[in-house]
Amino acid sequence: MESLYDYGSRSGFWRLHELLLRKNVPCTVFAVGMALERNPTAAHAMIDAGWEVASHGYRWWDYQNVSEDVEREHIRRTVQIHKDLLGGVRPVGMYQGKPNVNTRRLVVEEGGFLYDSDSYADDLPYWTREYGDGDDNKNKPHLIIPYTLSENDMRFASPNGFSNAEQFTTYLKDSLDYLVEEGRRGSPKMMTVGLHCRLVGRPGRAKGLEEFLEYAKSLGSDVWICKRDQIASHWYQHHYPDDLKSSL
Repeated sequence: MESLYDYGSRSGFWRLHELLLRKNVPCTVFAVGMALERNPTAAHAMIDAGWEVASHGYRWWDYQNVSEDVEREHIRRTVQIHKDLLGGVRPVGMYQGKPNVNTRRLVVEEGGFLYDSDSYADDLPYWTREYGDGDDNKNKPHLIIPYTLSENDMRFASPNGFSNAEQFTTYLKDSLDYLVEEGRRGSPKMMTVGLHCRLVGRPGRAKGLEEFLEYAKSLGSDVWICKRDQIASHWYQHHYPDDLKSSL
């Protein structure tokens, strides 16, 4: 089982790295802190490519039953790993992946994250005021940029998921077409495509991803292909809660 993940770091990552650079497509990488420590060459390649390196936690654990103190320390540690390996650049996004009831509060408490993606609840980013950042700013909003398990290559590894690259590509194109039409009718949306080096990094699947990227780029100004930190910046600038805009 471990060697399946090894394929991602040894081969799949570099195939996707070459593809995205060749197609001039930016991306956000959700990086596990310990994985960055063990593969600094890939970490430096991400920065050199101009990609956003967001946090995927310190360990790929199910944090459901992890104590608050341990999770707080893991968040602190992974932020420091990013700084140490990526030229002092800290992560501004967090996707723990398997969070618990404390995770979002701890992310807000840490103080340096612009957003988290531990949600599947919408086609657009949204704000929560549930946590704030202390007594003086207890209503300060926190941005959530939802992730997806639908437009996601994990479905290559799930029952009744994608059997081949053509199914993957067709589903992504259909999703994008529908959202573009909604945008043309005045209600634009966000589309996330979730990728894993060990899955879509296989050559037969990467071919399908390449076809979709070419299609998305062919739509021109109807589609903004961007990183999640760019989405966050846009949302802070244009969709910050009205009653707090004067404090920006």
